[in-house]
Amino acid sequence: MFFRRTLLQEIQRLDPEKDDQRIVFLSWYHEFPWDSHKALEFALFRTYAVPSISGLLASTGEFLKRTQQRYDDTELLIAEFVENGYDSEQGRRAIRRMNQLHGRFRISNEDYLYVLSTFVFEPRRWINRFGWRPYSEHEQLATYHFWRKVGRMMNIRDIPSTYEAFERFNLDYERDHFRYSDSNHFVGAATRDLFLSWYLPKPLQRFGSPAIHALMDEPLREAFGFPKPPEALGRTLEGLLRARSRVLRHLPERKHPRRVTTAPHRTYPNGYEIEQLGPPGTQRSQRTDEDKGHAPPPARDTEAT
Repeated sequence: MFFRRTLLQEIQRLDPEKDDQRIVFLSWYHEFPWDSHKALEFALFRTYAVPSISGLLASTGEFLKRTQQRYDDTELLIAEFVENGYDSEQGRRAIRRMNQLHGRFRISNEDYLYVLSTFVFEPRRWINRFGWRPYSEHEQLATYHFWRKVGRMMNIRDIPSTYEAFERFNLDYERDHFRYSDSNHFVGAATRDLFLSWYLPKPLQRFGSPAIHALMDEPLREAFGFPKPPEALGRTLEGLLRARSRVLRHLPERKHPRRVTTAPHRTYPNGYEIEQLGPPGTQRSQRTDEDKGHAPPPARDTEAT
């Protein structure tokens, strides 16, 4: 029988602020590779329940026409700086590319802050709910410091200066901005159907929709206009996911990280270049980006009020 404690002990010896990149990498790619991946999927999913965010995605037409590609682009850009570090060459290129893609639109700083906050708090919430052990305080703080630094590289302003203040912002924002809109429904349904397409043939996907709905809290589900699933289904799914976590507790620690950037991707079966990620017509060369200095300067952090 195995008890997985060695990596957690290493995490506990590290400094959550100075060693944030190492802690997040050990946590997300060794300790919780599947759970962190699902948590990030649902983190992005939550942002689509905000009309200003879903409205922008729907207005481009890209998200509805090329849902799989938009998902792959987002996943790979994030994975590049999580796996390699935000201060690595690849990490800086990925963040620069995100800035280029976002810079084409007028996005409020508050919306940027909310999206950033979901990457801080959804991993903890998912892992505490379904992971094989709780997300440690070191992991929570490291995740906060990691994304705070990424946010500064994205020129996001007014990032709260404490973990607790950022979580208050996250909860207050959802309370004030989660509300139904047609764009929420269209983008949310497209994303839900994409998730189901990975596991079910199209004729059966409608039977899988209630399972996705069952994993959502009521404010999120109502903001998408999705029907309430049977309570028994929610209890069954929770039971299965928690049974999985009990099994994982007794498996050996993962010796090799489960990397996203080297895994097969439906949109890019032959590989990809960071500067080529994004909608058609937005591709750039790395040299052009470096010459023009597209990476914005770090923003000043202040306490959100």
